[in-house]
Amino acid sequence: MTADSPTALQLHPVNAQVYSVHTPDRGHVGNLKLIGGVWKFKAIGYDADGSVVPGGGPLTDKHNRAFAIPSAVLVSAGLVGGSSRSP
Repeated sequence: MTADSPTALQLHPVNAQVYSVHTPDRGHVGNLKLIGGVWKFKAIGYDADGSVVPGGGPLTDKHNRAFAIPSAVLVSAGLVGGSSRSP
């Protein structure tokens, strides 16, 4: 998956300080939260019963990755585009 592909991640606003992060098939993989002036990705997973697993899921290795702004392009590149550094 690359940031410019149809499979790039999508951001959905929750409030002024939180965006939910979803795959194109609407899978919820985490949240982007404004913490101390920095946007941080908080990975989310779900267990077999559907209970939330904070820090889990398919992007668990990207938990706490920081971003300068809430941009779907930047978040997609930083989380699934093969980048090992924060944008």
